[in-house]
Amino acid sequence: MASVPAPETGGGRETAPAVTAPHRWRALGALAAGLAMIVLDGTIVGVALPTIIRDLRLGLNQAQWVNALYSMIFAALLLASGRISDRIGRRRQFIAGVAVFALGSLLAGLASGAGLLIAARAVQGVGGAMVLPTTISTVNATFRGRDRAAAFGVWGAVMSGSAAIGPLLGGVLTTWASWPWIFFVNVPVAVLVIAAALAWVPESRGRDDRAGYDVLGLLLSAAGMGLIVFGLIEGSQLGWWTPREDLVAGPFVWTATAPVSAAPVALILGAVLFALFLGWEARTARRGRAVILDLALFSVPTFSWGVVAAAMVAVGEFGLVFVMPLYLVFVTGLDPMGAGLVLAAMAIGAFLSGAAARHVAARFGAPRTVVLGLALEVVGTAFTALVLGPGTSPTLVAATMAVYGFGLGLASAQLTSTVMVGVPVEQSGSASATQSTVRQVGSALGTALAGTALAVGLAARVPARVAAVSGLDPEAAREVVGGTIGSAGGLIPALRAQGAAGPFGVRTPEVVDALARGFSDAASGSLWVATAFLALGLLASFRVAAAAKALPGD
Repeated sequence: MASVPAPETGGGRETAPAVTAPHRWRALGALAAGLAMIVLDGTIVGVALPTIIRDLRLGLNQAQWVNALYSMIFAALLLASGRISDRIGRRRQFIAGVAVFALGSLLAGLASGAGLLIAARAVQGVGGAMVLPTTISTVNATFRGRDRAAAFGVWGAVMSGSAAIGPLLGGVLTTWASWPWIFFVNVPVAVLVIAAALAWVPESRGRDDRAGYDVLGLLLSAAGMGLIVFGLIEGSQLGWWTPREDLVAGPFVWTATAPVSAAPVALILGAVLFALFLGWEARTARRGRAVILDLALFSVPTFSWGVVAAAMVAVGEFGLVFVMPLYLVFVTGLDPMGAGLVLAAMAIGAFLSGAAARHVAARFGAPRTVVLGLALEVVGTAFTALVLGPGTSPTLVAATMAVYGFGLGLASAQLTSTVMVGVPVEQSGSASATQSTVRQVGSALGTALAGTALAVGLAARVPARVAAVSGLDPEAAREVVGGTIGSAGGLIPALRAQGAAGPFGVRTPEVVDALARGFSDAASGSLWVATAFLALGLLASFRVAAAAKALPGD
């Protein structure tokens, strides 16, 4: 489910000791295990999220932060982390990153409230950003010839496969153990990975002729993206323009009496900082110093349109992964295991089409395969949005998700190679890191946008659905509507379990049906937002195909 970055093959000289053949493959196993651990964490939380919401009494915006912050921190640090590892040693940073990730996992599993869980997810994001670039660059430095192609094949399979099985594994652990185990399981795995890395992974470094670390670029990009994601997630809570409540952050207080809410201010300031980041990167590159984003890459049409497509795919994918578990658990009444099985249809589709993608590409070409894949993603998401309802069969939902997954497998398998085809060899490392970063940014924005659309939809549709139920006490109706919106649907299963003993007596099942219909309306609206972004990705893929066709030798 993740786009696979291309090997980092140029731009600097490598320093790596010779590694014996058996140890090379053992080293690859250690790197692959570390990679699988951090990639799984991007998707494993979704299915457990309804249970986490219930147990920790999270609001919708807090639930969004649990999902989005990991991707946001990951994205903010990824480019700089790759450059730092080239200097301090990749194995050293890999081991440190796995340890940081394990610490974040332990804290997340122990969390008894929203604050610690969200902070722990940030720590996990730091660890993930330290690990990912070291895996690909170490593989590139360690393997040669045919072995390198095989090693990168393993790397890509782990990258895509781990993300695909995340929802199913999350359902298994949440159902058979408890939700903290989706985090605790990382700790013993991390210990084994560190031991294997110490035993088999060689130390390697890269050399870059450009001086500096581009600290200001890192700070501007992180602050800009952080403020944009903050504004999108908190807008429904704080108010999109007029303040609805106080914002308290340590000693800082943005009062509800302010002339404008903090959310739009954060969005505007984030956009300004990101624009300053782009300007700084261009200026720094002209001076021959190190940058974390090489803007010259965007002069390559296949790359520039390709990263747009990759970002849109990530927005659509993570919007889907955020909304669907909430719908499946709260509305259809499935447990986390059942929701994981429904979402596994998406993974099965992705695995099957991923295996077939090279044969499709051999016949029609990689660019057309990407177009076909994204078209299927749009169709699958649109049909899922159309069929959502309280009485919808989970089997039908699984079928529409399988169509989406089949398209995802085709597109993901061929998108990176198509994007990279026009990039000069000496820029391939920077290009692959940039594509990975854009995908992580898209992941964070996907969660934020889907959650925002869900919040807006709940506020619009749930009151209207409940109002259609006649004879209800107005105060009780307002209370149940507010509870459903505030809990992101978590109140629905509790009322359903009470039946006629609920607060509305024999009318309680009718109220539950109204709440479920309102939530389904809102979830459908969120999926239409995801569909719109996937459609933008499809349009970008047409431009990628046209640019690839225009390349010399095509």
